Amino acid sequence: MRSTLIDIAREAGVSAATVDRVLNNRPGVRERTREIVYETARRLGYIAGDRDVSDLGPSETIRLDFVLPEGTNTFIRMLRDQLALQGAARQELDVHISSIEGFNPDTLARTLHDLEGRTRGVGLIALDHPTVREAIRSLSASDVKVVTLATDVLHVPRIAYVGIDNRQAGRLAGYVLGRLLGGSAPRKVAMFAGSLSYRGHQEREMGFRHVLGEEFPNLSIVELREMLDDRERAYVEAAALLDRHDDLAGIYNIGAGNQGVARALRERGLERSVVFLGHELTEGTKRLLLDGTLDAVIDQNPRVEAREALNLLTHAVRGLPYEGHPPRLHLILKENIPEV
Repeated sequence: MRSTLIDIAREAGVSAATVDRVLNNRPGVRERTREIVYETARRLGYIAGDRDVSDLGPSETIRLDFVLPEGTNTFIRMLRDQLALQGAARQELDVHISSIEGFNPDTLARTLHDLEGRTRGVGLIALDHPTVREAIRSLSASDVKVVTLATDVLHVPRIAYVGIDNRQAGRLAGYVLGRLLGGSAPRKVAMFAGSLSYRGHQEREMGFRHVLGEEFPNLSIVELREMLDDRERAYVEAAALLDRHDDLAGIYNIGAGNQGVARALRERGLERSVVFLGHELTEGTKRLLLDGTLDAVIDQNPRVEAREALNLLTHAVRGLPYEGHPPRLHLILKENIPEV
């Protein structure tokens, strides 16, 4: 088995945090300690034996770029803030963040092409589209390291995907919705998505459908609407849905726009009778959980995703291995709301 940071820490007689600081070239570690950590990492095969410690010093500034969609999606805003905050705290990094039109693959592809020759690594929330896939391939061919965030793109040369298992998230949503509704009588449920051009939203939909088919055949999905992660559009679509189906029992919102859905439910006095599940714990969804409009939230931690993306790209640029710690799914109810 390959050695880990903990193995290096034990052999070197230091903490795992010190090993992480050394291999990430962060300040605050004595030079002799650095030498011991590097020597131990070489001996255990964690880094190549012929790598010169001077090549890994903190003097090199690495430019990293992140391309995120603009709009009213609070989770993406929280992720953007974490990338900026954590990037600014690391002296060896020069982090740039671009916000672009969220559902236009050609705009995203042009932005990625423009970064060639200007950056060492790119993290992006990517639409799964031919022009975007080709842009990612072009970046990789120019030796730019790429990670996908929150939603993956397959069959492209990215070094990692940073995010939750979206298919598992959809299954979890379906299971919780089915258990909360209970009984065996036929019931109607509906789904909202930001855009099915995001693979992550496709995977959540598939997971939700599969678990309903396997365990809750009495629940039928009457509609699936795309809202482009816009809360006003979410309100309009949800209001129309509730007017068409006055016996709707449950709603699963795959993407953003929870505030719009909640507004439509409250206007019709349905906030306590329609089971409503969504994603991401924000100040807005926290309030909806507390007032009972939202029954459960499936959360992923933007702080962890930002940290992992920065670490993965930095290590890849320097040619160092990195043992990742991917974000986990968290089911948040009214009774276990953590601090946002």
